[in-house]
Amino acid sequence: MNNPTDETLPGMCRRAARLWPERPAIVCEHGGTTTTFAALDALMHALAAELVRRGIQPGHRVAVRLPNCVEFPALWLAITAAGAVMVPVNPAYRRSDIEHVLRHSGAQACIGDDEFIAEARALLPTVPTLAWVDGIDSLPRGSRGAHDAGLPEVRPDWPANIQFTSGTTGLPKGCVLSHRYWARFGRCFVEQGPHITAADTLLTAQRFSYADPQWNVALALQSGATLVMLDGFSPSRFWQQVVDHGATFFYCLGAMPTLMLKLAPGPAERSHLVRMVVCSGIPRARHHELEERFGVPWHEAYGTTETGGDLIVPVEEHAASVGTGHLGRPVPGKELRILDPDGMPVVAGAVGELCLRGVGMMDRYHDDAAATEFAFRGGWYHTGDLVQEDPAGRVCYVARNKDMIRRGGENIAAAEVEAVLQGHDGVRMAACVAVPDELRGEEVKVFVVAQQEPVSEQAYFRELVGFLSDRIADFKVPRYWELLAELPLTVSSKVAKPELLQRETNPPRGWDRNLR
Repeated sequence: MNNPTDETLPGMCRRAARLWPERPAIVCEHGGTTTTFAALDALMHALAAELVRRGIQPGHRVAVRLPNCVEFPALWLAITAAGAVMVPVNPAYRRSDIEHVLRHSGAQACIGDDEFIAEARALLPTVPTLAWVDGIDSLPRGSRGAHDAGLPEVRPDWPANIQFTSGTTGLPKGCVLSHRYWARFGRCFVEQGPHITAADTLLTAQRFSYADPQWNVALALQSGATLVMLDGFSPSRFWQQVVDHGATFFYCLGAMPTLMLKLAPGPAERSHLVRMVVCSGIPRARHHELEERFGVPWHEAYGTTETGGDLIVPVEEHAASVGTGHLGRPVPGKELRILDPDGMPVVAGAVGELCLRGVGMMDRYHDDAAATEFAFRGGWYHTGDLVQEDPAGRVCYVARNKDMIRRGGENIAAAEVEAVLQGHDGVRMAACVAVPDELRGEEVKVFVVAQQEPVSEQAYFRELVGFLSDRIADFKVPRYWELLAELPLTVSSKVAKPELLQRETNPPRGWDRNLR
């Protein structure tokens, strides 16, 4: 990839169409479609030409929400081929979430499924930048033809995405991710670790609005591998789907490995062709069990939306790293340091914050210079994850210092849930914390101070659950609820969450909405 255009998404698509025109590029469970690299390239150009015809220009933001169909990655490539920026919208988002994403990104257009388009049209009066909103079926699939001449010469440093991720305070922040970010992200899995080639078949079970299926597309374009996109993750069907599609590699995270282990063993989980699984947050105590049961090595990897692919356990270190919590070694172009709160390197073996720098990282948080400066203070991106180096020189995960809850692979900003909940007339104060959960790693618990003492706590909590469910994604709605007369405060009038956590029990106290 010496040609600079090969570090752009449309450039990678054109190159793949030249090298592997008839090889399947994307197989979608949704609709049962298979699209070759040549057909994907043609679809990208047809959609890009239509976007330009409708007034999309370089730098414009186009919000997209679709199921896992070939049109989603094709539209991503087309948006970037027009020089514009995709703003993927989580399918779990509701009106409050969607409004924040559209307003903060300054989206000029929305494309998606019927439900999303209805929500976006309702928000037209409150999102002044929106010029048009339309369903994916309204976009024609014409031929490439002379429309290529109207497309700009895209550069690797141009933004390709504004990818929203939960921050530690306030509402989700938009990460500005360049074409080079995606090229480097995909390339790290070609150059090391699984060493993906055109002989491989990748598989993803996540929604395409997330970063992981997107880097899988970049990886497929760079390697010639086929990418299988499932409709979602079903523990009971997953290994049979792996077998049916001939997958040789997949990435997973969150509760996925634990859910796999909870099911009774089946024949498919040992008759697959998978040669490596890459996973973030492998359950340390069950790492050996995962490998023994499924007959394939599970390699830990670390990355964030802000930084891309950062660390992966090398093949030669895998056996000695099983069960250690080792996050891996930096991929080419990345460096790490373990720093104390003053930004100084910790002494050997001490716990500190994992900090990263290098190529292929986000450019900035969109329209948030203060957050960008804070995240990259001292020239290093501060991940908020606490790690320590063991005697063998391995960097091992310890905990997080961010006020963020990670529930089954989803990052939930406590402050976002608190802000929406405190918009209810019956809530005076609210504080969300993470409580341990065997299945999902963490669950959300909220402590609520009511404006008036409710007649029935359960009825009050059910009302608040309904209030949140109409405004934020369901995975953000707290599972556990406890009513307090007051919240403990620090001398600076902030909620003293450590005091709340000190009073916790296992299982957590309070009302469990899963048992209502």
